[in-house]
Amino acid sequence: MLSLLLFCCALLQANAQTATTDVPLGPGDVVKISVFGNNDLSLETRISEAGTITFPLIGEVKVGGMSTGQAEHRIADMLEKGGFIRNPQVSMMVSEMQSQQVSVLGQVNKPGRYPVDGKRSLTDVLALAGGMTPDAGDNIVLMRTRDGKTTKETIDLEKMMGSSDPNSNPQMMAGDSLYVERAPHFYIYGEVQKPGSYKLERNMIVLQALSAGGGLSPRGTERGIRIKRRDAKGELHEIEVNHDDLVKAGDIVYVKESLF
Repeated sequence: MLSLLLFCCALLQANAQTATTDVPLGPGDVVKISVFGNNDLSLETRISEAGTITFPLIGEVKVGGMSTGQAEHRIADMLEKGGFIRNPQVSMMVSEMQSQQVSVLGQVNKPGRYPVDGKRSLTDVLALAGGMTPDAGDNIVLMRTRDGKTTKETIDLEKMMGSSDPNSNPQMMAGDSLYVERAPHFYIYGEVQKPGSYKLERNMIVLQALSAGGGLSPRGTERGIRIKRRDAKGELHEIEVNHDDLVKAGDIVYVKESLF
């Protein structure tokens, strides 16, 4: 069992490394380079903003936009053509990926920038950010720039997760940004056990709002529950509601005291 586990771990690492070799190198990436049989040429360096590195014997090398395999071939070619090493075997590994990153903001446990080392879906990136907080809503805003044009798309996470279409979970690319919106809230006060602000669940009705507030207090009544709600102009109106009426974002639910 242990040997199988070690094999699986090694396979995952190999797949991750293979995925990384397909990602183009860019400014800020840190690479480790070695030449077989020439330990004095081993180097760890950061790619400059111009997409170049400086390598012993051959000087400046343009590697930006290349895969690691292409960069290895270029360095080897320059070493051989310069008459320094015959048939050099160059190996390059990315130790820190800075150029190929996505940003994750909003209601996630670990907001920040994360590397796109190979194929990463939207849910993959959310997992890297530690998942969503309890206050997270269903909507995620995806912003991306392609050919100089920035687009903004709002994704319904619940709908996406329930879809059988694999393309509904978009693949992330370097420069993309995710913003997880805060869930809408409602307020409940009056004769309930736990008055306060609560997350508004999808299609929540008045009876469910009462449950979220801990239920009625000993003096509360389910009769004559009222909601204060703002209209399109922002003006506050008070309306009487039934148990199965929908609660809306920003609603203030008031539970009256029983007269008996």
